[in-house]
Amino acid sequence: MLRIISQNRLILQLKTWIRQQSSDTSAWSYLSNPGKWPLLGISVGQVMNQAAEIYGDQEAIVSIHQATRRTFTQVQQESEQLAAGLLALGLQRGDRLGIWGPNSYEWYLTQFAAAKAGLILVNINPAYRPSELEYCLNKVSVKAIVCHEKFKTSDYYQMLCDLAPELPSSPKGELKSSKLPHLKQVIMCSARNLSGAYKFGDVLEAGDNSHVKILGKLSSKIKIDDPCNIQFTSGTTGSPKAAVLTHHMLVNNSYSIGKRAEYDKKIHRICLPVPLYHCFGCVTGSLVGASFGATCIMPSEGFDPEACVHALQDERITSCYGTPTMFVDILNVQQRLLKDVSSLSTGIMAGAPCPQELVMAVMNDLNMKDFLVMYGMTETSPVTFQCCPSDSPTVRSSTIGYPCDHIEVKVTDEHGNIVPVGEPGELCIRGYCNFLGYWGEPEKTKEMMGPDRWLKTGDLAVLQPDGYGQIIGRMKDMIIRGGENIYPAELENFLMGHPGIIEVQVFGVPDARMGEEVAAWIRKADNAELNDTIIKDWCKGKIAHYKVPRYILFKEEFPRTVTGKIQKFIMKDITVREFNLNW
Repeated sequence: MLRIISQNRLILQLKTWIRQQSSDTSAWSYLSNPGKWPLLGISVGQVMNQAAEIYGDQEAIVSIHQATRRTFTQVQQESEQLAAGLLALGLQRGDRLGIWGPNSYEWYLTQFAAAKAGLILVNINPAYRPSELEYCLNKVSVKAIVCHEKFKTSDYYQMLCDLAPELPSSPKGELKSSKLPHLKQVIMCSARNLSGAYKFGDVLEAGDNSHVKILGKLSSKIKIDDPCNIQFTSGTTGSPKAAVLTHHMLVNNSYSIGKRAEYDKKIHRICLPVPLYHCFGCVTGSLVGASFGATCIMPSEGFDPEACVHALQDERITSCYGTPTMFVDILNVQQRLLKDVSSLSTGIMAGAPCPQELVMAVMNDLNMKDFLVMYGMTETSPVTFQCCPSDSPTVRSSTIGYPCDHIEVKVTDEHGNIVPVGEPGELCIRGYCNFLGYWGEPEKTKEMMGPDRWLKTGDLAVLQPDGYGQIIGRMKDMIIRGGENIYPAELENFLMGHPGIIEVQVFGVPDARMGEEVAAWIRKADNAELNDTIIKDWCKGKIAHYKVPRYILFKEEFPRTVTGKIQKFIMKDITVREFNLNW
């Protein structure tokens, strides 16, 4: 009897201790969301296979500017054709396939075809100039590239010829370039025959029965943990890094996004003005669409607010995506055109800090009562926090939402210790979503993510008692201009290449439309004749347009600490005053 009483007392003490620990733990900025659904064990290609089986004749993609419409069945068939064609070119499982160009049906189709062929798709920003393209292609040893002939002022074929003058005289698929030693095949989305390059349509028809058989065997060999996507992102040093993502990461992240947005309750028509090269477009857009039978509708090659607003009415859009900057422009155009947007009910804003006033305006003025805000980054596949349609408008406009399923989050101080709930610190993420690492850069990967798999986001955040998060700043010295990440160190190094500049500092300043704009302080060499126009003209064609500084100040001295360190916060304040900007 005494032994039984002792055991009961021990159990009671243990239960009391567990309750106390649970209570203590809840006071700390740590949360694990186990998820309401199991993780999926399928590849990106299998997502499209299932979509064709389930949704069949439902429209999968509409490219308005190309007058192109395809059902899921058609995409399934054409993605198989293209995958076989890529194998016919000699590409093998694990090879890197670059894709460089604006939103198009060819981009969308290539995403699924590459996955089916076991290739790793390398997303390249369509705004990149030749030097940036050269770096990306060589960094990950891209063997073949799919690109458009032209977009806006960019002549992609000519830029490729500038980098690889051997291209026009090379037999198709046999490029031997001194600057691009790994690149062998160039595939152009063009109706013209361009020397040294395949036409996209020809590759679509290149596969024969032998390649179809190889493709069939690959379907059982491709593992969910195989890399399937590389996206370039910059680090604190400013040099682009190649984040490697797997089928498992992208498939489950897209499924999580759609479930939280309640896409499983209704078939949606999504307006997709965000670029496909960005994870917002190719995960939240095309993959979410395939996972839930939603139609992805691309109004234009690049963002065009008028085209978006026309599409909202003409295509009876139910969900619209965009960065804060995009929604500012969409709202302005809608106020002028007054199109019928009554079909809208939801949408997603992400890619940059989302102002509360703007979120409320989108909900009210665009009829998007179930509108959601998300938070994420490329290295987390991307989304880790997301609001729910059932959240109040106040919550959806003032937070980044609740941690997504199967994800752990914590907020830490500078020593890596978890801070109490409500206190700011660095947001850290752990889960299936965390990237494999940066291609060829193990040390940079370790800086971002340790052996415990906790990933440091570099963002200053607060975790509320209810688990909802708020981003209050950035620990990294990064500028986010209209959803594009700009790293001062990269731009400073570039500007220092001008012979008339002896010192430069770059930072972000507030902008009502873009969120932030690039500002630069320049100390010029003696007798150098420089002004804003000269600097901006010198930048054009050498770096992406969004990196060119909008505000330039020429200064004799920069504010420094007593130890000589630059004080950028003082520079920012002075620039705001001199240009009459508002924080």
